[in-house]
Amino acid sequence: MINNKTKQLIEAERKALFLFDEIEKKGLIISNKTETELNKEIFELAFELFGIKKYWHKRIVRVGKNTLLPYRENPENLTIKEDEILFFDFGPVFEDWEADVGRTYVLGNDPKKIKLKNDVELAWKEARNFYFNHSDLTGAQFYNFISSLATKYGWEWAGPIGGHLIGNFPHETIQGDEIENYIHPENLKSMNETDINGQIRDWILEIHFIDSEKKIGAFYEQLLV
Repeated sequence: MINNKTKQLIEAERKALFLFDEIEKKGLIISNKTETELNKEIFELAFELFGIKKYWHKRIVRVGKNTLLPYRENPENLTIKEDEILFFDFGPVFEDWEADVGRTYVLGNDPKKIKLKNDVELAWKEARNFYFNHSDLTGAQFYNFISSLATKYGWEWAGPIGGHLIGNFPHETIQGDEIENYIHPENLKSMNETDINGQIRDWILEIHFIDSEKKIGAFYEQLLV
């Protein structure tokens, strides 16, 4: 049975996914536009649709070689090309509930880029199924499985983590920034243990595959439910 906290997070994610759908419908993802320009347009669209300006983490649009880089990097502002791969990582806050959604897009018909985009989604679903079929995984055990999927699908793993807690804004202040709050290779705590307030912990699962030789990457992220 899903508790009220998780229901609120699911609803926040539903709104974030609607935003992503509208980005595509409005044709915002086009060539000859910089990462910063597209980021600004998405911010304005989110305000138009939901009246929000609050994001619990920095808004990310990564294009081309920047798709190789993990979250904490702040690379140069690239321009979208005609034959391009790019991804978004946005953490909007809806009525003090956090969402965190990542998606990859491909312009053009490059089969390798399309495969990479599809593979991160397939791997995310496989990782989700693995999690719910194993009742007492530690963060480290789950991270090891997730990262192994990169090799299975023919890519390299790029993420220093495989996900993190999410909740009522600001969850990082409430729960802290300890390793046990991340899907991390050193997290030896069961992911099913309750939080510091005795509540069920809600997790974001993220998959980041790259091809360092081709300088392309893909990212897929959402609530682990």
